[in-house]
Amino acid sequence: MDLSLANLKSWYEKHEKEILQDFFTFLRFKGISTDPAFRKPCLDTADFLVQYLTKIGMKVELWHNPGLPVVFAEHVSGKDRPTVLIYQHYDVQPVDPIELWNSDPFEPVIKEGKVYARGASDNKGQCFASITALKATLEMLKDLPVNIKLFIEGEEESGGAGTQVTLEEKKEYLKADYVLVVDFDMPKKDRPGITLGMRGIATYNIECQNSRQDLHSGVHGGLALNPIRALVDVFAKMWDENGTIAIPHFYDEVKSFPKEDREKLNLEFDKEAYVKDFGVKAFCNEKGQSLKESNWLRPALEINGLWGGYTGIGFKTVIPAKAYAKLSCRIVPGQDPNKIEKNIRVFLQNNIASGIEIDMEAHHSALAFRTSLHSRVVSIVAKSQKEVFGVDPEFTLCGASVPIVTDLARVTGAEVALLGTSLSSDDFHSPNEHFGLDRLYQGYMTMARILAHLAE
Repeated sequence: MDLSLANLKSWYEKHEKEILQDFFTFLRFKGISTDPAFRKPCLDTADFLVQYLTKIGMKVELWHNPGLPVVFAEHVSGKDRPTVLIYQHYDVQPVDPIELWNSDPFEPVIKEGKVYARGASDNKGQCFASITALKATLEMLKDLPVNIKLFIEGEEESGGAGTQVTLEEKKEYLKADYVLVVDFDMPKKDRPGITLGMRGIATYNIECQNSRQDLHSGVHGGLALNPIRALVDVFAKMWDENGTIAIPHFYDEVKSFPKEDREKLNLEFDKEAYVKDFGVKAFCNEKGQSLKESNWLRPALEINGLWGGYTGIGFKTVIPAKAYAKLSCRIVPGQDPNKIEKNIRVFLQNNIASGIEIDMEAHHSALAFRTSLHSRVVSIVAKSQKEVFGVDPEFTLCGASVPIVTDLARVTGAEVALLGTSLSSDDFHSPNEHFGLDRLYQGYMTMARILAHLAE
């Protein structure tokens, strides 16, 4: 039996009940990697994958590291055959604020053709669609003329420090001709896309202090400068009136996107749909840059958290001793996280009010990534998507970051394609995350057709 669209559809329909049961089991694991209290559920998730992948006929190993293990599965067809490595992750985001969920985030429910659960879209739904395609492929073909490697990490949502160790320790096992990173969304429903790159990230913790202890705001108000106010003042200087980041040398190493490739990007932005989906009413794109360009092609600087003093119920009139903040930069090709850190640190020291002590600690970072739309793997993905969806895919970029991709490309030495069947409206990272059953099926079909074409 070949991997034709008709045969793949028939197989899925025959196994659909079992597929959904197993998918729901996968979703019930509380694999929140960023919270140490959920380490055991994360390990249980990995064990589930080991057992499942072994059952469908793959050779599976659990690669331990200082963090959470990587599930590595392999099906070897022959040394003279092409090798594809498929990347996904099994960990999920925290569920807070839990009170905004309409159902238990770890007890999946189906509403109007969508599965609601934490991780349903990011990334368990996409991961399970790929695994289902592998299961079907191994059942339907006696001789699969392509080698398959499956790399499923458990720290994508928490920086991936342990996974980075695994990458270096196991790099000889990861050599491949092609890499498929299945952790991205589509431009719109029923219109597939291939992501040609993403921004990198650099994150920082900020602390500033003015007194040894919290001060009474009546006794000390007008005398002692509030460190929150000092921090707000310096943050306000980080952008100019055009929305451009005003930190000296911030843009020095930014590389422009090739003009011939830029013309193939769809830079249109449906502002009305965006407002409807997310309720956003104010925008911050740079002057001279469209909204899509600001998100895809330009770096960004954000304040992710700012706090200090009393924030509990009622009121406490204090001038806090300390103020805290979290900053993140989304960086583009050419920018070095270490140089960005130095430039921000110098800016804070030069602009903070006299007498205020300020300290910055660098957290995790990752380089930006770009792939070529002229590669064989991108052409195969595009062909497969058109077969499944009936329309050509759009070439897109991603303003977010998948930290491991740059290192995965380096270690494997492979051509890379970034794809997925999520939608930006799936509320991943938010309450009531969901994933359409139709897109679970489309993800399965697309992956199976990609494998068929890679084997040609």
